[in-house]
Amino acid sequence: MIKVDNISKIYSNDSVETIALSNISFGIEKGEFVAIMGPSGSGKSTLMHILGALDTPTSGTYILDGKEVGKLSDDELAVIRNKKIGFVFQAYNLLPRTTALKNVMLPMMYAGMPREKRVNRAIELLEMVGLGNRINHTSNQLSGGQQQRVAIARSLAMNPAIILADEPTGNLATVQGEEIIAIFQELSDRGHTVVVITHEPPIAEHARRIIYLRDGEIVEDSTNHKHRRVKRGDE
Repeated sequence: MIKVDNISKIYSNDSVETIALSNISFGIEKGEFVAIMGPSGSGKSTLMHILGALDTPTSGTYILDGKEVGKLSDDELAVIRNKKIGFVFQAYNLLPRTTALKNVMLPMMYAGMPREKRVNRAIELLEMVGLGNRINHTSNQLSGGQQQRVAIARSLAMNPAIILADEPTGNLATVQGEEIIAIFQELSDRGHTVVVITHEPPIAEHARRIIYLRDGEIVEDSTNHKHRRVKRGDE
């Protein structure tokens, strides 16, 4: 599903060059649940932006579902971001005075899906994440954990092959964070490829594989044989 080959990212400012990533290579298969870990400044957010087709590497190749991302047009990249990849962010990025239902419907509206179909799809997704009784609540009427579940439902609107989550539990209490990780585990079981960026070892330990970054390089890439399942109990 994902193949990264000798990716480097160098930022130039005046005469100063900063190496964010250096010769990164790995592959991620369909349905894998992978955590990318590293301290602040390790390059993990830069890597996520490249994986999400939000940024381009300075060198190297990134192949997503058989297509070399660097050779795609802006329009083709926009389609990939809308239909192939679902994004989940630490800050939820929901419209605050908009209902959970309408927040989840947004990507489908942009894609031109008929209203009845997108309403039914949004309800289905909100029920899947345990918020079937909150569909008409606005974002600012929901707890942090509930808002993140709305964000996950929204990320699934176009049935993407890949879910990219950047510090998805960073603003949540431990119990709420485990609720979110349980959903990611279920999505992986259903065939979605899930990549979580985190600096928290307790979060990473739920993934089946952990890639450690330091100073823009992979220092370890290993199967997590001790990965822990979380049983979901909806709020």
